Amino acid sequence: MATQIEVEQFLNEFKVKMGVFNILFRDQRMKNTQTLLDLEMSWQMRKKTIESLIVEDFCEGPLDDTLYGIASMWVFGKYIKELEIYVKISMGRPNGSVLCISFHKAEHKMTYPFKKTK
Repeated sequence: MATQIEVEQFLNEFKVKMGVFNILFRDQRMKNTQTLLDLEMSWQMRKKTIESLIVEDFCEGPLDDTLYGIASMWVFGKYIKELEIYVKISMGRPNGSVLCISFHKAEHKMTYPFKKTK
């Protein structure tokens, strides 16, 4: 598992690259599209949600990309309208867009190792 510093570094680099090359959403799976419909969320709102990710939203990573073999994947979680959302992102190819591989309702309870407890 990554350290807090590694997660922060990943997020900083991810957001800079997204600002330059934008983001590509992998929406082939219906559960990603259905989540947007259920949340009444536009493409722009989903992008803003990803831009707002912080270290405390981290769940796991870096994970090997066994599907595309491009770059490591990182998993984050966000609560939107009281729903826990599973977000899997990647830096994508060099000189290309970052990737959002998953953005859907969490199928299992997610753990947040860096979330501050109240």
